[in-house]
Amino acid sequence: MKLESVGILIGMRPIGERDAVAHIFTRDYGVMCGVMRAAQIMKKNRPLIGQIGAVSWNARLDSQLGAFHWDAEKNMAAALMLSRDALNVMNAAFALIDALLPERERYDVLYAETIEFLNNAARPAPRECYLGWEIAFLRELGYALDLSRCSGCGRTVGLDFLSPRTGRAVCCECGAPYINKLYRLPLNLNTMMCFIDQVCNAQGVAVPAARRMLAIL
Repeated sequence: MKLESVGILIGMRPIGERDAVAHIFTRDYGVMCGVMRAAQIMKKNRPLIGQIGAVSWNARLDSQLGAFHWDAEKNMAAALMLSRDALNVMNAAFALIDALLPERERYDVLYAETIEFLNNAARPAPRECYLGWEIAFLRELGYALDLSRCSGCGRTVGLDFLSPRTGRAVCCECGAPYINKLYRLPLNLNTMMCFIDQVCNAQGVAVPAARRMLAIL
């Protein structure tokens, strides 16, 4: 069996002394897992997290781990190397994709938004760029936040709060009786961390350390 696509190398872990198990977020098949032969000892064209390129996955059976042939075209992480914040948000995004997206389920909209995020993360305010990506990520998982109007009265102005239960905005008047139970707007990474925590709990996985780090730094 052979599958071909383009993708982003989002994770690798050693297996033995030469090879590595790689995780690639592909345009056509979502997250794929496979072995990269000699990935640890390559001196030329060594696979690096953050690369985007053409990928071919081969296995005798669909249920097998399979092996990757990886042809990197560009290292998206290279432009982020001068900014610690930019690298931190890239690592957080990759960790969430790896932890929460099921293997081989297509997310072509999220893939395009991830490419856009990586292209923009090297610019000023990488955390704001990441915040927009994380909102899109939750939407793809079925946890869409609605910040457009008040969930109680429908107002589109004076939206000062966010419901932790519904993920919908609440105006100052409607939120007054529940002020101690609501999140303050505008959104920030600490508030989003509460929703990420809910999603991880629902899927039975721990919040990735790379994402927890963003709430601390």
